[in-house]
Amino acid sequence: MSPVLTRRHTLAGLAGLPVLAARTAAARPLDTVTGEGTLRVALYAENAPFSEMRDGRPVGIDVDVAEALATILKVRLDLRLVDAGENVDGDFRLNLWRGDLAGSPLADLMLHVPHDRLLGMRNEQVFLVRPYFEQRLAFAWARDRMEAFESFPDIGDHAVAVEGASASDLQILMAESGRYRNNLTHFRTFDEAAQAFLRGEAAILAGTRPSIEAALHAAGAGSERCPIVEIAFGGLVKTSWELGGAVRSDSRDLGYAVGEGLAALIADGRLAAICARHGVGFRPPNGF
Repeated sequence: MSPVLTRRHTLAGLAGLPVLAARTAAARPLDTVTGEGTLRVALYAENAPFSEMRDGRPVGIDVDVAEALATILKVRLDLRLVDAGENVDGDFRLNLWRGDLAGSPLADLMLHVPHDRLLGMRNEQVFLVRPYFEQRLAFAWARDRMEAFESFPDIGDHAVAVEGASASDLQILMAESGRYRNNLTHFRTFDEAAQAFLRGEAAILAGTRPSIEAALHAAGAGSERCPIVEIAFGGLVKTSWELGGAVRSDSRDLGYAVGEGLAALIADGRLAAICARHGVGFRPPNGF
């Protein structure tokens, strides 16, 4: 059985940005995108530090990546934040190749999708673009409340703040046959869990490493106060996965161009710099 990559921690979302008048169901390969001068990119909302609305505008790592790609392709960026459905397959269908009942224009590119071979094989309508980031599950722990945190037994009697129904939640629930389920304090969002941890309501914060790094950076809580650790875990919960992009299968030339752009952002350090601006360390992908 293949590892589980739970929905909530891979993607998160809210309602979309501008809804335009007419749906465009036809493919938009590279020459159409460059000819019309616009790249339509779909990102997930409430997905900090990668994409979210803040003070009325979209911000985050993926927002900056989308802007950089539009600059590389010499086109204008048409960015929209979209709902995350029950699974990635449905998100592809809604945003890339079928559309919604309102007739909103389809996106040319989605970012922040799992770069997974099986996902690509069962979605023949889409083509997965090269990955650009490795996502990992991690923990932050309060040095003033714990002596050390190197393995699950170190949890002891300490409370763990975690977003409910997330991959991190499932990871801890399944660790050592559920031994630590009573340590969990569940919150509706990761941000709420992080705030509780920073207030001292829990000695441990569980989540994805970028989310933890960004939350600690925003709070000015350095590694001396709150170290971050990753703990190996076998079984059904996938503790690391790569993030990439997706285009329609009949727009592969656009996908190749986006892939080349992502490779350039990685090679010249721009992607690492983008991550650093949001308080996140860049972790390069390994590919398929």
